[in-house]
Amino acid sequence: MSVAPHLQLPPTDRVLSSRTGWTRAHWEATADRMLDALTPYATPGFAQYRLPGRGSWSGVVSDGLEGFARSFLLAACRIAGAGGAVDPPLTERYAAGLAAGTDPGSGEAWPRLTDCSQQMVEAASIAVALHETRPWIWDRLDAGVQERVVDWFSGFVGGRTWDNNWRLFQVVSEQFLASVGAPYSRSDIEGGLDRIEDWYVGDGWYTDGDGRNFDYYAGWAMHLYPLLWARIAGPDGDGGRVAVYRERLSRFLEDYQHFFGSDGAPVHQGRSLTYRFAALAPVWMGALGDCTPLAPGLTRRLASGVLRHFAERGVPDERGLLTLGWYDTFLPSTQPYSGPASPYWASKGFLGLLLPADHAVWTARELPLPVEESDTYTALPAPGWLLHGTRHDGIVRLVNHGSDHNPPAPGAGPDADPDRGAGEDDPHYAKLGYSTATAPQSAPHALVRNVDGHLALVAPDGTPSRRRRIHPLRCEGRVAASWSAARLPGDERAYRIGTTSVLHGPWEIRVHRVESPEGAVVREGGHAVADRTGPFASSGPDWALARTAEGLTSAVVALYGWDGGADGAAVARDVESNAYGPHSAVPYLRSAPRPGGRSVHVSLVVLSRDRVHPEALRTAVRVRVDGDAVVMTFLDGSRVEV
Repeated sequence: MSVAPHLQLPPTDRVLSSRTGWTRAHWEATADRMLDALTPYATPGFAQYRLPGRGSWSGVVSDGLEGFARSFLLAACRIAGAGGAVDPPLTERYAAGLAAGTDPGSGEAWPRLTDCSQQMVEAASIAVALHETRPWIWDRLDAGVQERVVDWFSGFVGGRTWDNNWRLFQVVSEQFLASVGAPYSRSDIEGGLDRIEDWYVGDGWYTDGDGRNFDYYAGWAMHLYPLLWARIAGPDGDGGRVAVYRERLSRFLEDYQHFFGSDGAPVHQGRSLTYRFAALAPVWMGALGDCTPLAPGLTRRLASGVLRHFAERGVPDERGLLTLGWYDTFLPSTQPYSGPASPYWASKGFLGLLLPADHAVWTARELPLPVEESDTYTALPAPGWLLHGTRHDGIVRLVNHGSDHNPPAPGAGPDADPDRGAGEDDPHYAKLGYSTATAPQSAPHALVRNVDGHLALVAPDGTPSRRRRIHPLRCEGRVAASWSAARLPGDERAYRIGTTSVLHGPWEIRVHRVESPEGAVVREGGHAVADRTGPFASSGPDWALARTAEGLTSAVVALYGWDGGADGAAVARDVESNAYGPHSAVPYLRSAPRPGGRSVHVSLVVLSRDRVHPEALRTAVRVRVDGDAVVMTFLDGSRVEV
């Protein structure tokens, strides 16, 4: 694919960057285009950027502040990275915005910081940007403007934030106050840093608040802000914490490098995905903090691959703007708190510009990603995930047995309700499988059917069960397992569904032990594939397949326990339901109505850019069920028992 011409990028350099062709100059040009594109949407004093698009629940003024704060972070990377040698209007715009935004009489003043207000999020970006650009902006502000900025930030002192990654917004903002000699609360800072210790679960992973909230916030918030705080606090103010943060980030990056496909796509999982290349924040912070296990050439190859991936797919758009979506505008992949400037948290993906131009990250030759060298299998017991990359097509798949974005269960014991206190199932967390090539079906009309990436009990009226709280059981090597509760309308009982995923070669084999009431149907959905045109679909008695025009194929094959006969496999089509394209399709298997009780179902799940022959795959795995044991024997002679 070619990069959109409106970006006006320099020529590629295939000697220095044999994989992507991109250099630091490409990053600077992209940042400049994004910043220049914002100016038509600025208020007269540049305190707000009121961008087109759906407003958030916080209102137009808050959304305008968001446009200033998040783009200021991008501008800060550009200004500081160039040692201030940028076009003067760039620094002048943000200096003017600080003056107008903190002036109650300007007509475009920012809302005051109050407990749990959206302004807290934006203040953290402003604090980081002010610190990084201090010689060129803060130190040159009039004393009166500095006083107003301090007064605005003082709303944090003693304030209350939401009890998740928001604690860190208070930490960095009050540390900025401390750095300029303003009043602040040491207990606010220490309390926030102490609180994130409760959410560290090992192997470099944090959950974002209580519960099993594993997603990109682990990188672009939980790892990022403590080390940004350290840059503001300086070497004498960290109390010994920074060594711990650096060690944790290094461990995190050992596995995180496997989340990206050879085409630069990140795994499409979790909330706030409209931040897109903010997923690079921990990668750059590892280099900035000198705590990365990645070689410099690998760091740049990974980062440039991601940025180029989006540029090739129209991000930013022809206006130079980031829209609410993934590639094109797609609101179902956003949240109600997302406003038209929310995507500019993507600015975190440009932190690498803070590294000097002669840093090895910018001068070393690119190295291949892990998935470009071999097939990869990575078990992540902390979040309960398996990562599975295949070299021949560059796809990385995530098998989910641990992240559900629900609060922890309030009770325990055999009689406790396993879903008590859980919310609705979120398609960006509840699916069994995610990947770098697909997105979950997330539009409201698709959620009613809830076919893709899900093992459901389907009631006689067609209502499918949901996967709310996930209870992890095992995650090691190439095997992961969990269970969840299934409920059907008019039935108070919670039916247990246990699932074990086994990776073998390019395949995932799912073994389900299902409890069901009489008359319910068991249904298994594969990955949803999407394109600008309708995917090709085909099915047989025990398999179903969907394939895009570019050859991306999703298939499910019945291996054991599926008795649906002629109606046992099909493809569900939908429109405007998927972030990857307007036309989507999901292959699925379907049993006959069950007599009730326990049953075992084994499926082969395929996502590949290869030609897929489901009939042949049906014979590639022999399955034998012996009591509680399921034994799988593969063509290469290997044997797995679960």
